[in-house]
Amino acid sequence: MIEVEKTRLDKWLWAARFFKSRALASQAVNGGKVHLYGQRIKASRPVKINDCYQILRAQERFEIIVTGLSGKRGSATVAHTLYQETLESLSQRQSEAEKRKLAALQRPTSDHKPNKQERRKIRQFIEKN
Repeated sequence: MIEVEKTRLDKWLWAARFFKSRALASQAVNGGKVHLYGQRIKASRPVKINDCYQILRAQERFEIIVTGLSGKRGSATVAHTLYQETLESLSQRQSEAEKRKLAALQRPTSDHKPNKQERRKIRQFIEKN
């Protein structure tokens, strides 16, 4: 972990591996997906230790506390030392992931592509309705 005095928020989010690129991190911050203590912020804002950020990424919501600063992207183990996720956030993310898994199991799935006869039946069904 490289200690830095000042690091931009978008650069820190990229270094902490919340986003695959710095451009995506900047886009998320400017799009209102990252909040500091519930307030929208800019991508150029410097990150400080003990800041509490709420990050919305796809369907996941993280609530983290900054524990370290870095301007360079490292391995995942190094990136994980840059922040600490709150217990409330961790349990909520796990329960939401479980709900998504259960919802996916309820959707019907086919084990094969429809053949010619099945495609004709599908077209006939759609044309009737």
